[in-house]
Amino acid sequence: MTNFKKMLLAATLATPATLVAGGAAAQVSGIAVANPEQAVAASKAWTAARGQIQTTYKTQLDQATTRRNAIQAELQPLVTAYQTAAKAPGATEASLRPQAQAIQTKQQAAQAELARLTQPAQRAEGYAIEQISAKLPDAVQAAVRARNVTLLLRPEAALFAQPAADITAAITAELDKTVPTVGITPPANWQPGQQGQQGQAAAPAPARPTGR
Repeated sequence: MTNFKKMLLAATLATPATLVAGGAAAQVSGIAVANPEQAVAASKAWTAARGQIQTTYKTQLDQATTRRNAIQAELQPLVTAYQTAAKAPGATEASLRPQAQAIQTKQQAAQAELARLTQPAQRAEGYAIEQISAKLPDAVQAAVRARNVTLLLRPEAALFAQPAADITAAITAELDKTVPTVGITPPANWQPGQQGQQGQAAAPAPARPTGR
């Protein structure tokens, strides 16, 4: 599950949502902040999907954990030997290169092996996240309208914000209404980002935000 944040960010960025909302007809009432990735992560749909994924792919995930621990145990003596050699008198980059390359080669092979073991679970995660994120623009707009917010920023974009100004939970609540559950089995030809791209192609392009 280590790639969750990366997949979540990619999925939310692929949706036509914007965190700057409002319009000329809106009544000025305030500025709010929200974290879209956190809103998705806290949704009931993702919580349920995550549990299903951990159950469905338990064998592969357990195998990956076991192999990860074994690989770390295998690498540690090599790293220790390299560190010892690097401290020895007369050590040079050239003399240390074979050990460094051996470690790097083993790390790359380990990463490839772990990726193969976790790929089915990560693919299921990506599919679930993308389905929820597809509803994020509507959830943001609903939360914004309900609170008559004219400017919505990411928390890191605000120098200071009162806790009451954070409407992330409100966005999550809207997501729970519109997408209470999602599937975790993607179609055979599904590719990450595909749903968001199709949605953007079918819908008019959103107005560009005036600021960030």
